[in-house]
Amino acid sequence: MMLPGFPDAAPLAGLVGGIMIGLAAALMLLGAGRIAGVSGLAARAFGLSEGGPPRGAAWAFLIGLPLGALIVALASGGIEAQFTGYGPILIAGLLVGVGTRIGSGCTSGHGVCGVSRLSQRSIVATVTFMAAGIATVAVMNAAGWEVL
Repeated sequence: MMLPGFPDAAPLAGLVGGIMIGLAAALMLLGAGRIAGVSGLAARAFGLSEGGPPRGAAWAFLIGLPLGALIVALASGGIEAQFTGYGPILIAGLLVGVGTRIGSGCTSGHGVCGVSRLSQRSIVATVTFMAAGIATVAVMNAAGWEVL
């Protein structure tokens, strides 16, 4: 299926992925009574947080993220990824990590789990994430670094 203006869009894959993310979040909440926020699970896995699931469960969740991507890549014949370099990725990762600690959660915790529970804090955080992303793309495009 081709969407006008988005020739590389894959809406069916996005739908399936969204359903899988929702199911994983629901299973974590219903099965373990915990929010499936990646930053909280990462903090728990690395011993930066005392609260949350057992460290083994946090590691299993974190390892499952790239492992799931690898399985999809192998099953679909590969995924072509392009990166600007390791420096920007490292800096961006550190900034995101600091932001998740300041914001008491990440996009998965607030956007997927918090919004679905109608958490006011998560709704405000998610609107802020989206606005910052839109502003960043606009500034980058205006600077000549066309990203979208």
